[in-house]
Amino acid sequence: MVDRIPGGNELLDAQKLIQKANVSFGMTVADLGCGGSGIFTLQSAKKVGDKGVVYAVDILKSVLASVISKARMQGINNVRTVWSNLEIYQATKIATASLDRALLINMLFQSKKQKEIFQETKRMMKREAMLLVVDWKPHGAPFGPLEKDRIPPERIQAMAKDLGFEQLEAFEAGPFHYGFVFVNPSTGG
Repeated sequence: MVDRIPGGNELLDAQKLIQKANVSFGMTVADLGCGGSGIFTLQSAKKVGDKGVVYAVDILKSVLASVISKARMQGINNVRTVWSNLEIYQATKIATASLDRALLINMLFQSKKQKEIFQETKRMMKREAMLLVVDWKPHGAPFGPLEKDRIPPERIQAMAKDLGFEQLEAFEAGPFHYGFVFVNPSTGG
């Protein structure tokens, strides 16, 4: 019998990560590349409450249907699904400069166009908005994505800096993941 290997989102503490991003009541948040579990979407929706909104964004319609179903089952009514390809600038139907928080959790390794994803993310963020990035460490996990698909944390930092983000924090997001909190500065970006 083969033991099931946990997925990346099962190895991460959603509550702790949402807290790292300082998600709070009344905010507008986007979980970009939310995935079928919707764990970060749902956790954020609970934090922002009925005066806030959380956008669950993904390229797969089936994923979005799963997330909205889970939200409804939990009585969460502030989740909005957005079908989008984050690799295309201005493709995401979220207004420019409208997000207080953006989450890129466990999804950048799935794309070869991380810089484009960062650009689209920044477009949607307000000045002083925070961005939480979590992804697989380059080495050390006997499961997860292939090492060639993992993104070194230094590359994430360089892309963020190139786009004018300021790094607030780097941290261990879990045994196999690293994390960063960036801010979209009020000037020059």
